Order: sequence, then structure tokens, then C-alpha cells
Amino acid sequence: MKYCWTTINVKNMDTSVDFYSTIIGLPLVRRFKSPTGLEIAFLGSGDTQVELLFDPQVTSVDFGSDISLGFEVDSLDTITKTLSEYAIPVHSGPFKPNPTIQFIYILDPNGVKIQFVEHIR
Repeated sequence: MKYCWTTINVKNMDTSVDFYSTIIGLPLVRRFKSPTGLEIAFLGSGDTQVELLFDPQVTSVDFGSDISLGFEVDSLDTITKTLSEYAIPVHSGPFKPNPTIQFIYILDPNGVKIQFVEHIR
């Protein structure tokens, strides 16, 4: 068995694709509409991807507060500067649970918690 993707129902496909490609750095692999009108986009490199779904019939998207997507970064300072340039606030952190790791959380355009993790060497 292999982990393939994480699916996120989004409020706006263009805004979400822009966020995950520009801020997170995931390349857009493919984007299409299903025969039922559902818009689907896959982003990522390697075996694991993020799948974004936009259903024009859905009026609200709800996410639990106990799930986050984690992305390793080379430098927390660098990603914090990038976030500032795009006016994306830090949701919480920085946290340093031990001497070798630190992280922050932000929210994506849909309210999903995103964690940026730096391993300190």
C-alpha cells in the first residue's frame, strides 16, 4: 500500500491553486473538470500529492481544527519573510519543542492549517 494524496475541498480553485503552487511550491500536475462539473487539481512532486476539489454546488466548506499539512522548509526565517511579502499572517508559533526542530502554522485560503517545519542542524 502507498499513500497517494490528501484531498482538500476548496472555496475557490484559482486562489487555492495559486497558494499551493506559489507559497508552498508544489507544481501543478493536472487540472480538469469532471463530467458532473466538479473541478479537480493535483499538485505536488514525487509520489504524494495534494488534490484540490471545487464543487460549485457546495456553498460552504468546513474543516476540523485538529488536522494540519506539514511541509519541511530549509529556513523558517526565509518562509516567514515570503509569507510577509504575500501578507499571509502566522497563525501560531514559532514553536521549538526540542533543540533540533522549530515550526509555525499558517492557514491556507480555505482555513486548512499548514505547518512549516525546520530541522535545525
